[in-house]
Amino acid sequence: MTTWLPDLKSGDGPLYVRLAGRIEDAIETGDLPSGAKLPPQRNLAFDLGVTVGTVSRAYSMVRERGLVSGEVGRGTYVLERPDDEIRPATTVRHVPAAPTGDRLQLPDAAIAMTSTAAADVGQGGLIGEIIGKTSVESGYAGIDYIRSIPRSWQEAGSLWLGHGGWSPDPLLVIPTLGVHAGIMAAIAAISTIGDRIAFEELCYPATPRAVSMSGRRVARLKSTPDGIDPEDFEHVCAQQHPKAIVLVATLNNPTLGTVSEENRVRIVEIARRYNVWIIEDNIYGGMKDDAPTPLASMAPERTFHLNGLSKSVSAGLRSGWISCPPGTLTRVVNAHRLLTGGAPFLLKETAARLVLSGEAAKIRSRVRQIIARRTRMADDLLSNANPDVEVRSDPDCPFIWLTLPDPWLPGTFGKAAREVGVVVDGADEYKIGAINYPCPNIRISLTGPLSDAKMERGITALADLLSSPSLNFDSLE
Repeated sequence: MTTWLPDLKSGDGPLYVRLAGRIEDAIETGDLPSGAKLPPQRNLAFDLGVTVGTVSRAYSMVRERGLVSGEVGRGTYVLERPDDEIRPATTVRHVPAAPTGDRLQLPDAAIAMTSTAAADVGQGGLIGEIIGKTSVESGYAGIDYIRSIPRSWQEAGSLWLGHGGWSPDPLLVIPTLGVHAGIMAAIAAISTIGDRIAFEELCYPATPRAVSMSGRRVARLKSTPDGIDPEDFEHVCAQQHPKAIVLVATLNNPTLGTVSEENRVRIVEIARRYNVWIIEDNIYGGMKDDAPTPLASMAPERTFHLNGLSKSVSAGLRSGWISCPPGTLTRVVNAHRLLTGGAPFLLKETAARLVLSGEAAKIRSRVRQIIARRTRMADDLLSNANPDVEVRSDPDCPFIWLTLPDPWLPGTFGKAAREVGVVVDGADEYKIGAINYPCPNIRISLTGPLSDAKMERGITALADLLSSPSLNFDSLE
């Protein structure tokens, strides 16, 4: 553990911001090299004469910047950086980085089963051709920001968002820099600082974190195997009065929870009764032909519906769409522009051409075939490894939610997995606050940059761990 101690006497802004800046500076200079363990939060708070909350917020900030990783019971470590090889060797022992999501730098040799970005089915060449052609044909617009939203982009969005016989009015659709940016634009458009936004307590963590950073407060909804419980939603509405609910009603990340048709009707009724906006993230539901009815078709007057290309076509295009309730589109357009700084014409035009030409749907079909094949293989290997393993999967979903058998815990299993070269996400990565029930789960992604062979090696290694007694692995430093 490093004895590094920063000086916070100088600088502007709150103490936690200054501390985060000192940590980043120390990482840049090599004073905190890759693998260095930061001081425990309580120790550093005592040494600096600040509250533990100040240190915790600073650590969270540098973690969001992708500079460190942390795991309950292990501590916080500096991640590897591409230019570390030019720095002098240090006496700090390297500790493999704990997984904190699919945006972290990981060792090249690791099999990182943390990304759900679209699998490679050869779409790169086609996307490159369309980008090149679009750049030439668009003239100056091809190297500019978006100055207006062409009708073709709205039509492409309506087509991509449409599901189960429902499709939004193209005039109520706008392109976004991915689904996350669209969600944040919707929240900014319909709420203000101090408002509560409800999330399922096990969910994709970046959005509730961003909501908290924007000055809104997060209200938690209990997770169930079938998505949110309408009774709990009504209780939260009555007690906390959320301005909006953000939910993945089909194939929630990470639990694969899918809200039934009956419960969707009840959720809509409750949202209307308490005047709650609905922000429906359909990024995974859009992969399923037989997904339940979109909430937007049940309550178009209060539902923002979103989908994008990241999981099914290309994450690198940063392209998605949001359909807006009547009367809200202009606010969302302005909020999106202010939050993102504006979107590049070239990427939005490329995404629209992919969708309108039918090529995006063809790519999605090939990606789904890969997911289905890998899901079958993973189910067989993991289920046969240990009779107490519970594997929750779907042939259209690019990840698995695995319940570990006793006495495995997510942190211990994650450490053991890293020791055999595999990185997975534990349940703690997806919790928004503490939950009052056991959650011995890990999420295993099946797509991202993984080849078939590498994915199979990773699943095989995990299956071998599950078939071995957990006492073979020491979780202590």
